[in-house]
Amino acid sequence: MTIQAELAALKAKAENNNNTEMQQLAFSCIDLTTLNCTDTVSHVRSFTKRVNDFANDYPTLQNVAAICVHPNMVRSVKEVLKVEEVKIASVAGGFPASMTFIEMKVKEAVMAVELGADEIDIVLPIWAFLEGNKLVCQEEIATIKEAIGEAHLKVIIETGALAEPEKIHHAAMLSMEAGADFIKTSTGKMSPAATPEAAIIMCHAIKDFWMKTGRQVGFKPAGGIVTTEDAILYLTIVKEILGNEWLNPGLFRIGASRLANNLLSDFLGEEIKYF
Repeated sequence: MTIQAELAALKAKAENNNNTEMQQLAFSCIDLTTLNCTDTVSHVRSFTKRVNDFANDYPTLQNVAAICVHPNMVRSVKEVLKVEEVKIASVAGGFPASMTFIEMKVKEAVMAVELGADEIDIVLPIWAFLEGNKLVCQEEIATIKEAIGEAHLKVIIETGALAEPEKIHHAAMLSMEAGADFIKTSTGKMSPAATPEAAIIMCHAIKDFWMKTGRQVGFKPAGGIVTTEDAILYLTIVKEILGNEWLNPGLFRIGASRLANNLLSDFLGEEIKYF
């Protein structure tokens, strides 16, 4: 079956999955993200406070999975966040281009963890991958993974820069073999960002890796995921390829900002502008 044929079948199933239960599940898997050059300490603190408030205003609903920020904003999130189950995620490693020295990448990731990050999102060094330098890619991921200890490591494939299915699959396998706890579609800083086609390829790679090693690796689409329909399609891709076992924040995340309000509006039945 071609990717396009598989996607057509998955879209049909996604229509049946677009219900309140799945919408609430999607919301609980969001990495609520602010990664702008205009982010200020006051903005990030206010952003975090909204997550605290959500737990009080909607006590019967599960909160978002994590707040994702730049490394220099981790301390601000840590100081304000009061909801224990919400993780703190930080981009690091020369995000978004990964065009700096490995020593700097490691130091940035370690500092983010020391300041309170539970999860680190790094970018696969595409410049090395495109030249076929697999060793550099593996060594960078493995070195950062070891340096951050128990923190989870998400590796961003930047699928829009790879385009070809074989390259995306190869990059996904390489990242998992080097120790990634999650693989992620994109930084959201280039076009195209997340696409259902890339998600299908990456989920098949995760399944291949799981069948080979017995280790479950998480999946995170990110970049341009805005509507409820978008979120449900990605949930459906994971459900159909990897199974219900992956349908939880421990193994599935959605990197988004505007999506949270759109999901809330749909499953609460009124326009919500919360985050």
